[in-house]
Amino acid sequence: MKLFYKYLSIIALLFSTVSCKKYLDITPDNLGTLEYAFRNRNEAENYLFTCYAYLQRLSDITANPAFTTSGEIIYPDNLTSYSDNTTGFFMLKGTQTASNPGLNTWDGANGSYSLFRSIRACNTMLENIDQPIDLSATEKKRWIAEVKFLKAYYHYYLMRMYGPIPIVDENLPITSTTEEVRVKRAPLNEVVQYIVSLLDEAAPDLPPVIQNQSTELGRVTKLIALAVKAEVLATAASPLFNGNADYVDLKDKDGVALFPITYDPQKWKAAADACLIAINECAAQGLTLHQFIPPANISQLSDSLKTVLSIQTAVTEKWELNDELIWAHAPLFGWEGRATPRLTSRSVNNAFSNPGTFSVPIQMQELFYTDKGVPINEDLTWDYNNRYTLKTGDRQSRYFIREGYETVKAHFGREPRFYADVAFDGGIWFGNGIYDQNNAYAVQARGSSSYAGPHDLIRFNNTGYWPKKLVNYLSVYDDGFQPVYYHLPIMRLASLYLLYAEALNEFEGPQNQDIFEYIDLVRARAGLPGVKPAWSTYSKNPNKPNTKEGLRQIIHQERRIELCFEAQAGWDLRRWKELQTVLSNPLLGWSVYNEEAINYYRPTVKLTPVFSLKDYLWPIRTEDIITNPNLVQNPYW
Repeated sequence: MKLFYKYLSIIALLFSTVSCKKYLDITPDNLGTLEYAFRNRNEAENYLFTCYAYLQRLSDITANPAFTTSGEIIYPDNLTSYSDNTTGFFMLKGTQTASNPGLNTWDGANGSYSLFRSIRACNTMLENIDQPIDLSATEKKRWIAEVKFLKAYYHYYLMRMYGPIPIVDENLPITSTTEEVRVKRAPLNEVVQYIVSLLDEAAPDLPPVIQNQSTELGRVTKLIALAVKAEVLATAASPLFNGNADYVDLKDKDGVALFPITYDPQKWKAAADACLIAINECAAQGLTLHQFIPPANISQLSDSLKTVLSIQTAVTEKWELNDELIWAHAPLFGWEGRATPRLTSRSVNNAFSNPGTFSVPIQMQELFYTDKGVPINEDLTWDYNNRYTLKTGDRQSRYFIREGYETVKAHFGREPRFYADVAFDGGIWFGNGIYDQNNAYAVQARGSSSYAGPHDLIRFNNTGYWPKKLVNYLSVYDDGFQPVYYHLPIMRLASLYLLYAEALNEFEGPQNQDIFEYIDLVRARAGLPGVKPAWSTYSKNPNKPNTKEGLRQIIHQERRIELCFEAQAGWDLRRWKELQTVLSNPLLGWSVYNEEAINYYRPTVKLTPVFSLKDYLWPIRTEDIITNPNLVQNPYW
């Protein structure tokens, strides 16, 4: 689409109009260049797209903290010299330091990128928007709204990583003194209020949806602004930022507390209200949970596989055809090969386009429900204690597991999202050029004829599981490389439904029946019964949905399942203050170098994560603290 390519064409302008200061970029330079940039409408539009272009950097999944530090993916140790960016993945080994922070969006040192530069570009755009005399009033109003949204989003991204941050409402004059440039971190409540105010200003002047998709898809809409506002308020209401006693001593140099110390339940009410407004606007614009419609080349499709494909294509469907998608990354997702097992002997020759390096730990497999819609350790009908014993694929499970293939019992009787999202030894892979459900590929990850097994000099996948969800079923990885690209979602309608349910539960508890309505909509698309009937019929803990605490656990697990591998769980687990618990035990995989099933299916330690209380927030680089004595470091760093 034209806008995406236009983004790429103006990257050079981006670098010509921002400073190279390392600690906080808030004063202008290159004034002559800026005068040229706003001399007419066309040049100003290029600068607008420069503001958008910064989002491209956030689309790099390997540099996204919510993907790399969530515990959803392990990157193999033996591929440290491979071409992928492994900084974020290896943070779970304890590599993060204040002297040289990884994924450093504060000052952008050492190969990272400073989002304060992004904010500065937005300020520059707003300061110069009146210069082009051939810019219509209608376009100007929309452009201002778009830039205000981007400015809000960049502040929000920084807030999720660092907590209290400096509010950069406008660029400082070039004549600013050294002391004026030494900005302070604002209290968190002020940061949230500022972000929300920008979103409120932007939303009315944004189009509800994109009408001209051939040229404008990727630009901000009212739906996006409303959905992001809901997420911002839910983040501010969550335990990490709402009355967190761990940060009681964080104050600036004047003694001003930077975190709210007292828990405020009304923040959840504000989040719930914002969610409902966004949901209603989505409904008004025709958004609904995505359902797969088989194309003409698929003549037969079982109901079970159709459900699996509805789940997969909620992520991988074309943006303009996905009736659930609120917002997605503008650049195409380029990591399908990292999420794909080798399915044929010919695909082994395609190792570097199909390396399958994104390894999913056993803990993620065990997160998914049984086919009754409850956790595997709660289901009265599921043999949890013997889940690692062997079982042969049968006729009943043939659309999920190859018939006659020996695997473990843990792979049987699971919910459709498990089969849609995770590839495993013996699991069916519908697609890769074959669209006959009776002759579909199956993953073969062990044995002497394995395409990803022990004969590899380098073991690209070290757990025996792949994030299948991130691969378009139309993509083909064989002796040729034929990916069908898509745009990875940032916000889907399902996410908004579950966020609304979460906020309602935190504010009112399970007596509000709307909670169950919105969770059950998501579960129904996944082929599962509603929460209440599932727990009352199949769970060892049938009263769990009837308490706020029990329902909270259900909602959190539901979000982790529904949104897994979409760079969302890392943010959720942080704001819930649950990431430390998730990473408190070693991450496991199968004994992938063994050929016999009895030896392959032995859980082995693949990574012992290092994550402590201090890791919930990123450190500000030590050099920045020295350069700007008005800054204070995050706790425990």
